[in-house]
Amino acid sequence: MTANQTPKTVHYATVTWDQLHRDARLLAATLMQKHGPFRGIVAITRGGLIPAAILGREMGCRLIESVSVISYAGEEGTQHEPKVVKPPVAAGDGEGFLIVDDLVDSGVTARIVRELLPKAVFACLYAKPDGKPFTDHYVTEVAQDTWVLFPWDTAPLFVPPLVRSEGE
Repeated sequence: MTANQTPKTVHYATVTWDQLHRDARLLAATLMQKHGPFRGIVAITRGGLIPAAILGREMGCRLIESVSVISYAGEEGTQHEPKVVKPPVAAGDGEGFLIVDDLVDSGVTARIVRELLPKAVFACLYAKPDGKPFTDHYVTEVAQDTWVLFPWDTAPLFVPPLVRSEGE
């Protein structure tokens, strides 16, 4: 940061388990009304796993696939070139599938997944303005400068990350 730049203000929004569940159920109702039953769900890991489980239960959908795209260097939010580390093989081109994530932020991950599954419907619980063009459905819009704290982000880790010594 240079001398004449001011620090960027970050706002926080905390989502409780109850709110997350209510929003997921609302999203499920909207999706069923507009698209009918889905053949399967593709959860974007890791944030989309819990919403996908809730949506699967609410919509009676048992086939849940996952896709893993890494686009952040650590938890500090520094983005780098996205990389698909686990493709959604069972979903084919996405026909009859729902892609689910907790939040669409910049749209980087959503764009990559949409390219993999061009015929799928994309839905998330929360959307920021930069990511909105990449989603078909969302429940709540949040400001671009807001860091959303999900229930799994606010609890201390039960099992600390494994620390490896050099050479392992």
